Amino acid sequence: MDRERIKRRKSVGDAKTLITGAASGIGRSTALAAAARGARLVLTDIDAAGLDATVGEVERNGGTVLFSRALDIADYDAVTEFAAAVHEKFGSLDVVMNVAGTSIWGTVDKLEYRHWRRMVDINLMGPIHVIERFVPPMVRAGRGGALVNVSSAAGLLALPWHSAYSASKYGLRGLSEVLRFELAQHGISVHVVTPGAVNTPLVRSFDLVGVDKDHPRVQRLTGRFTGHAVSPERVAGAILRGIERNRFLVYSSFDIRFGYWWKRKFAFPYELVMRLANVQFSKLQRSLDRERAQPADSSTPD
Repeated sequence: MDRERIKRRKSVGDAKTLITGAASGIGRSTALAAAARGARLVLTDIDAAGLDATVGEVERNGGTVLFSRALDIADYDAVTEFAAAVHEKFGSLDVVMNVAGTSIWGTVDKLEYRHWRRMVDINLMGPIHVIERFVPPMVRAGRGGALVNVSSAAGLLALPWHSAYSASKYGLRGLSEVLRFELAQHGISVHVVTPGAVNTPLVRSFDLVGVDKDHPRVQRLTGRFTGHAVSPERVAGAILRGIERNRFLVYSSFDIRFGYWWKRKFAFPYELVMRLANVQFSKLQRSLDRERAQPADSSTPD
């Protein structure tokens, strides 16, 4: 077979499609949107109840779920068993979407080893586990396909307090860029999704190490980020269009597209803005640390 002549897949229609993180947010919305376009779904998430709810909604809407199983993608053995069960029943897949992820923010002096490890285990090694188990069979099948990896704006831009999160998301973008060229000869397109804030449980439940998220000043600061949140349905639509149009970088909002363009075209102003942003974030953290260090008023009324 001449691998050079394998045509890339231009839609998820009738495609056996794996989506991780399908219980909520982007994963759930992508599952619903893909099913509406005729994809035959293989779904997973660590949240068993949420996963069952997504499966039920897909099926009520007339979509097809071939297989689903609750598991932690950071657990390589669990992913291996899951892949074996999928391949035994349905053969190799056509589309693989790594959507599952989590977020922890914090400065390097506040972050602990466990925070770094969690970011890498879930956001980078999790997708690697999925890729290692599902993509080689796609290559051997010779039918082409698509690989989607959900990175983040923090995989493009050096946002304050994002060092651990960005370590995982930059890593996923780098992996995807290599696979973009490696898999092209097999007709497998690769797409990196780079959303900013998305109106999902993650945007409200992220961990902020060493800082009280409920403090009014912190809420005002993070509110500037979450205030621009787009819907998960919008991101799902961008993902499916990215496959159709063969876009490597898939943006869900103009601000992220513009920010990344601005970073590449105007390096010095970008560096200046990031330095100033980090100064402001650091000032806030020092102020909060001083407040926390002050002894509480222990006086009692007469």
